Amino acid sequence: MKLSEKEFDRIVKRAIRRIPAEIRQYLDNIVISVRKRPTRAMLMDAGLSPGDSLFGLFQGVSLLERSVTSPPLFPDTIFLFQEPIEEACKNIEELEEEVEITLVHEIAHFVGMTEERLEELGYG
Repeated sequence: MKLSEKEFDRIVKRAIRRIPAEIRQYLDNIVISVRKRPTRAMLMDAGLSPGDSLFGLFQGVSLLERSVTSPPLFPDTIFLFQEPIEEACKNIEELEEEVEITLVHEIAHFVGMTEERLEELGYG
């Protein structure tokens, strides 16, 4: 699959609307950035090797690690990587589902949500 940036952005917006309100509420203070592919540094930060696939990455300070005395220096950001997601999906429906799942998992990193709770919400 290969989509234009504009088409992919529309899919991201639709995926955001489908995310349950309990999770979506945290997006108010998070930047979502779509990139073609992760950088080598991003892969290393995620514990992956060059050539490994990465669909999304949260960069920032989770709510569990925040402190009033040391606020985050940069905005919290969720990166979505268009080409790896496209390569893994056979059709638009799969791609839309993968974008939604990836967003939810990255939001979960931000809020400290457990895998069990993600499973309860259907994202396990």
